[in-house]
Amino acid sequence: MAITTCIFDAYGTLFDVAAAAREAAAEPGGARLADLWPLLAEDWRRKQLEYSWLRAITGTHADFWQVTEDGLDWAMEAHGLAGEAGLRARLLALYRELSAYPEVPGMLSALKQAGKATAILSNGSPGMLADAVGSAGIGGLLDDVLSVESVGIFKPAPQVYDLVGRRFGCAPAQVLFVSSNGWDAAAASGYGFVTAWVNRSGAPVDRMPWRPAHVLADLTGIPALAEGA
Repeated sequence: MAITTCIFDAYGTLFDVAAAAREAAAEPGGARLADLWPLLAEDWRRKQLEYSWLRAITGTHADFWQVTEDGLDWAMEAHGLAGEAGLRARLLALYRELSAYPEVPGMLSALKQAGKATAILSNGSPGMLADAVGSAGIGGLLDDVLSVESVGIFKPAPQVYDLVGRRFGCAPAQVLFVSSNGWDAAAASGYGFVTAWVNRSGAPVDRMPWRPAHVLADLTGIPALAEGA
């Protein structure tokens, strides 16, 4: 079936999740993060995802902003930064304004010109996503922004992927689902979407029952993939 709908994970896929720590390190007074920020960003992201999975498994849902705060608190303590309230507040403020990867606007424009529906499907809470989309200036290139908060469980629960068909009236095989998370792309493949894993770091493929249909280094190849998938 032809692809009619292109769905994107948000954090790490469209938006650079390392940008908050990187920008904080570059600001006046950020010298203590000069060598530390890559590790801080990595640990923050890892714990953010781990906490989303644990909350889904244990049935203790909280929105992604709470999970993001909890992940940051763990990462800051791990790196000897616990109690630095000003730094914590600044990192969280910067996370609300994450920059999009450079290729994102052109890629989304090409999809819209080709007549594809485009949307975000994210663990992010509606407020977080609205801030990020607004900061990146890509709202006009998206038909919708779908949050897991409408079903109360995080990806990769199938109830989350159900939101796409419910919103766009399309079959799973008509959806190109794009994520920078290998586990997300794999689970979406199992759901029935055509999937593309954006593997910017060259990581190994996750050992899951399913694999992404396509593996890309960045998002520039998505329009061609949507036409040929």
